[in-house]
Amino acid sequence: MSSTHDFALEDIAGKQVALNTYKGKVLLVVNVASQCGFTKQYENMVALHERFRDRGLLVLGFPANNFGQQEPGTNAEVAEFCSTRYAVSFPMFSKVSVKGADQHPLFQYLTSAPNPDFTGDIKWNFEKALIGKDGQLLRRFRSAAVPDGPEISTAVEQALGN
Repeated sequence: MSSTHDFALEDIAGKQVALNTYKGKVLLVVNVASQCGFTKQYENMVALHERFRDRGLLVLGFPANNFGQQEPGTNAEVAEFCSTRYAVSFPMFSKVSVKGADQHPLFQYLTSAPNPDFTGDIKWNFEKALIGKDGQLLRRFRSAAVPDGPEISTAVEQALGN
């Protein structure tokens, strides 16, 4: 695989989504969990998505139960949590594994693709990957990077280029 556009995954409702439908969009891919100390970042993710969506940004949430069993719910429970607790307006996907032997191929790509920050395993919930309009990985951010904070907002502005 040479780009995120080469992958397809199920959304939170179980519908297959080819990521090539997002060609021309800037994506912020985030592995999320409902019972994590960083869960409040959903608010920041919604704010970032709302701020830049008309310019071509999509935040994509990928629930994962890899760290501390902090996403134990079903897809339906995750969808309900995101909707009622944080009014999530960006696409959410079915639960995936972001590391280990059962790591989803998208996350294999994201953790090995060259970028100026770092490669290697995702270390915790709410790590972020910024994807350019061409589907290439531009940047990675660790969990503590606030989605609508200056570091990520500046990187999104540069990626949007408009």
